[in-house]
Amino acid sequence: MGKEATMKKTQLDGGDKEIIYSKAIKAGKRIYYLDVKKNLKNDLFLAITESKKIQAKDSTEISFEKHKIFLYKEDFTKFVDGLNDVVAFIRANNSEADITPLNKEDENEDGDIKLNIEF
Repeated sequence: MGKEATMKKTQLDGGDKEIIYSKAIKAGKRIYYLDVKKNLKNDLFLAITESKKIQAKDSTEISFEKHKIFLYKEDFTKFVDGLNDVVAFIRANNSEADITPLNKEDENEDGDIKLNIEF
């Protein structure tokens, strides 16, 4: 039992941690990581991590606060549609000076950002 349990644990520990492709987006004190990973069934999924630099006021010690969400391929279309919708709403209701796209080619004629996620 001991050997079998160890083998399964090793597979679980390393199985979904393999990063196939990664993109880091630096934004002030935050870094967003978009990591394409593979699960135990060899299905690819997207892990989005927000990493925020935190420095205590009474200390020089710096730490990072991390938040993760996992997005699976069956949800990509709904997620991208929802993201485009809220970005369009924010752009329509905020000053354009506050929101500028990183790359003009990522924007369509309506001002929506296009995300192209293919697997």
